[in-house]
Amino acid sequence: MLLKDKVAVIFGGGGAIGGAVARAFAREGARAFVAGRTRSKVEQVARAIVSAGGSAEAAEIDALDEHAINGYIDEVVRKAGRVDITLNAVGLYHVQGRPLAELSLQDYIYPIAVYTRTNFLTAKAVARQMVRQRRGVILTLSTPGSRMSGAGFLGYGVTCGAIETFSRILAGELGPDGVRVVCLRPDAIPEALPTSHARRVFNGFAERAGTTVETMLAQRAGTGTLLRRFPTLAQVADFAAFVACDGAGAMTGAIANLSCGSLVD
Repeated sequence: MLLKDKVAVIFGGGGAIGGAVARAFAREGARAFVAGRTRSKVEQVARAIVSAGGSAEAAEIDALDEHAINGYIDEVVRKAGRVDITLNAVGLYHVQGRPLAELSLQDYIYPIAVYTRTNFLTAKAVARQMVRQRRGVILTLSTPGSRMSGAGFLGYGVTCGAIETFSRILAGELGPDGVRVVCLRPDAIPEALPTSHARRVFNGFAERAGTTVETMLAQRAGTGTLLRRFPTLAQVADFAAFVACDGAGAMTGAIANLSCGSLVD
């Protein structure tokens, strides 16, 4: 098992990516602490892990609330003794699909403010413990919007660029204390549409194109990726489990390209 006896905290663990990663961590031997805004969703993930023979606990946590996050990490440490791995997979609905002329300042700023806030707060909370331990892995989540250019995703593209820059700089600050930071950059994951905020986000593009989200993504995958497909949840989750393990101990300050070739580094 890649993560035997590790302690992992997954913020946004009730979502499609967060839930898949939590299950992969547990399958690889980690004790998973699954946190999210909706109790029913994180409990469902935790139950699935336990039913499969893994170890998991669910908690309803607002990952934009500094006091709640700090208290939660303190509670995890009291229960498990440490925090080895954390992933911020928090997803929030935001406006996409509108060109600059139709985009309000609030809709532009909102994703930048909330995503950078939650990544800062969760990383700061776990970093205090990881620095004391002299080891740990912090995983963040971005998209190819950080490097692409086009219309309709100005706010979220800037957001993803900020998360990636945050991850690189954080790796430099925490590296001397033995803490690694890696940002995962998958592209659209069609199978996540039923359980994530992505469908509402993509609707803005699909409606302007006069098509469905599914058709739009299928066309984009077929012409805009080298592999002619997008990544699966399992592929993203399995990579997260690997990069969090000791075997990937030489990797930090990296942006992991999981886009199936919609971007080429």
